[in-house]
Amino acid sequence: MSNLPSPSQRNVRLSLPSKGVLSESAVAFLQECGLTIHKPNPRQYQATIREIPGLDIFFQRPIDIVNAVRDGSMDFGISGLDVIEEFKGDENQVLILHDALGFGGCRLQLAVPEGWEDVPSTVELSGKAVRLGRPLRIVTKFPTLTGRFLASLRIEADLITTEGTLETAPAIGYADMISDLVSSGQTLKDNRLRALPDGIILRSQASLIGNITALQKNPEAQRVARILLEYIEANLRGKDNVSVFANMRGESPEAIARKLFENDVINGLQGPTISPVFVEDSSSGWFAVNVVVRRTELFQAVNALREVGGSGVVVLPVMFIFEEEPPRYTAMIKAIQKEN
Repeated sequence: MSNLPSPSQRNVRLSLPSKGVLSESAVAFLQECGLTIHKPNPRQYQATIREIPGLDIFFQRPIDIVNAVRDGSMDFGISGLDVIEEFKGDENQVLILHDALGFGGCRLQLAVPEGWEDVPSTVELSGKAVRLGRPLRIVTKFPTLTGRFLASLRIEADLITTEGTLETAPAIGYADMISDLVSSGQTLKDNRLRALPDGIILRSQASLIGNITALQKNPEAQRVARILLEYIEANLRGKDNVSVFANMRGESPEAIARKLFENDVINGLQGPTISPVFVEDSSSGWFAVNVVVRRTELFQAVNALREVGGSGVVVLPVMFIFEEEPPRYTAMIKAIQKEN
């Protein structure tokens, strides 16, 4: 019989990648979210987050993170969506709480040798197999996702699973083509491989997952999930927006608001905040306007404010925008109630 404490008898656990760029990015991301990881010894594989008492942090390989969340030894984990989808299993124990944390972006994609000019897309793969007189041999670290994708295209192939370098496999005759993670595509070019444009199996980035049984049965796990999702969603939304201030003349706040509402770019989250500006000439009718606008629409917003009389425009970054209820937390509650 196991001597390990049950989930209700121990602190809630979150597992993060232990090495490499994904590990550094995960720690930096949580820091941006206002969650400070405290690790007394750099060589330790355990830590805490000051802002969430009762949460223990562990560091593992991305694959081990998914396995640990699946078997319940970890309550939460951050790993790549590619690894999550490949290794989460069929037990419905891994619940994806947030699939777009904004770092670790890549895509799982089919790639063929540059010399395969007769295969410009996946449509021609079956014909290539006919010409070869056998099923295509595809080497990959993601047989489940790759097999599912090929089955959807009705392409028969022999999948070869390996943990080593994939790009050299076609050159040495170990396989005909590969299914591998691609970021910039430079490694493919260096090895005379070409990604098939319609051969994208999965677009991946870092994601937050949870153990569904822990979320159903442990109120403390639900509490931690809410805090994590509150900070994450508020930070991601904040990064997409900026706060814009401008001075404007007008008869009244209501009159200025009517002008602003004529342009969707400067409507703000629910609407503009307008307050009087106290100047020596009290008859001048100056007001300060504040609106939150999407960062990608900043230039349009500044011009729109100018067009309605705005001046002295000041732009400040937004760190967090908290919703009344985090949408992904609401989705999590629905999911665990459905499974219960």
